[in-house]
Amino acid sequence: FIQMLRGAKKRDILQLLRRAPEDTRPFLVEAAVAAQSVASLAALSDFLDFSKEPKSLLEKFLYAAAFSPRPSGELLHIILDKLDGKQLAPEIWETGIVAVGSLVGKLCQQNLCGLQVVERGVETILRGLRGAEEEHLVVIFLLALGNMMLPETVPTLLDHAEDGPTAVTAAATSALQRFPTPLISSKVKRVMRRIFHQKRKSYDKTCRLAAAEILLDNHPSPMDVINILLATSEMETEMATFLLLKVQNSLREHHHHVAKKIMKDIMGDPRINNYNFFSKVGISSSFSGPLTGTQDLTSTFGLDLLFLEGGFLRKSVSDFSLLSHGQRLRAAQVTFEAQGMESMMGESLSEGEEEPELTAGMSATFFDVQLRPIIFFQGYTDLMAKVLLSSGEPTSVVRGNLLLMDHHQVIPLQSGLQVTIKLQGGLGLDISADMDVSIWEQELKTSISARGSLAMDFQAELDSPFLQATLRSQTELETSIHFNTKLRFSSSPVLMCLQLREEQIPHR
Repeated sequence: FIQMLRGAKKRDILQLLRRAPEDTRPFLVEAAVAAQSVASLAALSDFLDFSKEPKSLLEKFLYAAAFSPRPSGELLHIILDKLDGKQLAPEIWETGIVAVGSLVGKLCQQNLCGLQVVERGVETILRGLRGAEEEHLVVIFLLALGNMMLPETVPTLLDHAEDGPTAVTAAATSALQRFPTPLISSKVKRVMRRIFHQKRKSYDKTCRLAAAEILLDNHPSPMDVINILLATSEMETEMATFLLLKVQNSLREHHHHVAKKIMKDIMGDPRINNYNFFSKVGISSSFSGPLTGTQDLTSTFGLDLLFLEGGFLRKSVSDFSLLSHGQRLRAAQVTFEAQGMESMMGESLSEGEEEPELTAGMSATFFDVQLRPIIFFQGYTDLMAKVLLSSGEPTSVVRGNLLLMDHHQVIPLQSGLQVTIKLQGGLGLDISADMDVSIWEQELKTSISARGSLAMDFQAELDSPFLQATLRSQTELETSIHFNTKLRFSSSPVLMCLQLREEQIPHR
């Protein structure tokens, strides 16, 4: 369909979009974004009215743009124009800002950072961040900076990480966690040390743990590892348990982990590697291990669960990553977070810690693109309303069709002939998530369902006046993964059930 659109005129594409039945329009919009011809982008620009179209269709367009493997400056130009100075639904505006961050990052990866539209995109995000007064807007702009991953935005992220309120610090540190190791400079590490060791003020435990992970994952110095381990002796049980498991994990599982040799040397010191340190008996856990592996590619599954002292889940992160030749791609990472449960459970806060509002929400990253976060409830009244009026329907995180690969190459042969190679890969994705809190039964359930189908089309053509040859291969793959957690915190110890279910994978 994309190949057909690439040969079509603007008038025909526009007519197709306007006359299509409502249920097929999202597919046509996604295909037009993926085609990225001058005609298809001009047709989309005319067709999409951001003040009138249904939210679901506009979100489809923005996410299709954010996931584009090789976006053009024109696509970014269209989105910036559509967002500029208009009264838009908050969800659409936030999704648009996150998409702008992703497009700027991908254009810079193609060495197109000097384009005027890219500079306009960067300025839009930075100006918006400077002028944002509400906390949740600051968070959205920081997520966009995380999608950009530009070296010049690191100082801005550091300022917000060190001085912002809890939600802002958490967003800035998680954005920095996505940056590649060469961009984690000594200045970044100094700020992360101050956050972890709480040199200037008290920080939320999740922010301190994120700072520790940045230090451990980016060529840590032996002193950093020792200080992090020593600090666990003064932490509450759950946080210490989680951090010690992180350290042990990097020793045990990741043959690629840069800190492995340093940690092995440190573990030779009996003052650190002893029962007093490693006998913490909290229920928090951190695990990662391989799902499948070939010579060139390893896919891993990781699960982090951080609990409060009273047994309530504070944060869970499930991560599916692909590792190849030292590069890491986060295929899917889903984070559930619940805040302010301490007061509801009758727990006291740590000294100097601000009391957060009762909230629960979720954020997701797919193919290294951070999506707009979803809030399940905010405040006690909202929680009670959701508990009483719950529809039982899971929340859709992302659903649609994405072009993942789009490669075209001409290879001259020694004989003087030339071969044309085309490779396209499309992904159909349907991911939903749900969080269900039962106050009466004192249970918490979370579930993530991910269904996907990948189609790849490869073609090699040799064309000359006396010889023609074509080689073609098509591959299709379907998979679905369901990940459920159930916690019952009415008794002590807390009962927990985890289930990861993978269905049969048909491969054609």
